[in-house]
Amino acid sequence: MRIVFVHRHGPGQFVHLACHLANAGWQVSFLCEAMNVQLPGIRILRQRVTPPPPAIPFPQYHQQIGMQAATTLDALVTQEGPPDIIYGHIGWGSMLFARDVVRNTPLVGYCEHFYHAEGRDVGFDPTETITLAKRTQLRLRNSAQISTLETIDAGISPTSWQKSAFPECFRNKIGVCHDGIDIHRCRPDDKAKLTLPDGRVLQQGDPVITYVARDLEPYRGFPQFMRAAAKLSRQNPHVTFVVAGGDGVSYGIPRSDGQKWRYAMMTETGMDPARITFLGQIPHDQLIRLFQISAAHVYLTYPFVLSWSVLEAMACGAPLIASDTGPCRDVIRHGKNGLLCGFRDEDQLAKLMAETIAQPEKLRAMRQIARRTITQNFALQHCLERQTGLIERLAKR
Repeated sequence: MRIVFVHRHGPGQFVHLACHLANAGWQVSFLCEAMNVQLPGIRILRQRVTPPPPAIPFPQYHQQIGMQAATTLDALVTQEGPPDIIYGHIGWGSMLFARDVVRNTPLVGYCEHFYHAEGRDVGFDPTETITLAKRTQLRLRNSAQISTLETIDAGISPTSWQKSAFPECFRNKIGVCHDGIDIHRCRPDDKAKLTLPDGRVLQQGDPVITYVARDLEPYRGFPQFMRAAAKLSRQNPHVTFVVAGGDGVSYGIPRSDGQKWRYAMMTETGMDPARITFLGQIPHDQLIRLFQISAAHVYLTYPFVLSWSVLEAMACGAPLIASDTGPCRDVIRHGKNGLLCGFRDEDQLAKLMAETIAQPEKLRAMRQIARRTITQNFALQHCLERQTGLIERLAKR
């Protein structure tokens, strides 16, 4: 069997599935502008890199990406014939013209996020004004996804909440299956230790509060976390805060003053630098140790795509405090497998952090249920079997 994955910056969400299929004897190719890691036995088909907006409006931007992907795919089909199946991310236009290249090959779309002018991430910041120009921009931004949804045979969305954002007329062709969490790698470890850059060694039982995001920014509630952390640090002289994440902007827009959010929030809150450690973006094995030694892990998010990190933290048995927003409510039940707090309720967050580190034994059952939630619903092997089953059924039809 031959499969082509389509993703602008591979391998992305397809990393586990691509390796799984390659190990099973499939011929696996990646059509992408860039490949972040090299995967053994997987061929790379590079397309031309497209400069981001605002140089060109979104419809033309997505069309340009789609044409470049289609041209690369067409060259492959001309040389080798059509693959058995194509599975691609539909968000940037890369799959826009795939059906025009292959008339009969099954197409599967990865359906991650559909934009709305209200009720989700856009407008969640109360200071953001949703103008007519913004609404029209979002509609145009979704246009490539709608065109793609019309042509694909099936879609996969990682969570029910993310699927629910897509237009109702397309939901019957979108299934729900997460990319998968490696529960054998992400697991509780009472003996885990984490060495900080200054040489301090942290272990389970220490009053350590952790926060993780790809980048430290408002979409993942970094300002709210910092305000609550500063409040708690003044009340409790023993608690230590450890933060992992970069200083860039993954979502949203940069600050108007050009400052990085880390420096801006340290200045605003007056947090003692000795009480908080910023690790930057760290290797995955170090991230797992961070979850394993955490006495309270904080995950805050706009109503947006759910991070892998929160599920990995749950798999590691970290006591979880999460924002009471749609993507978190999809997985977390307050008082059962985690704690929920208002996204902007910094006093409540500080209170929950204090209670969590003060009474670790009371949270033992909650931590066990959190891991069970992941093993029953998000285990990597189970997710791979479901995705592979769908792909094989489509490829053989």
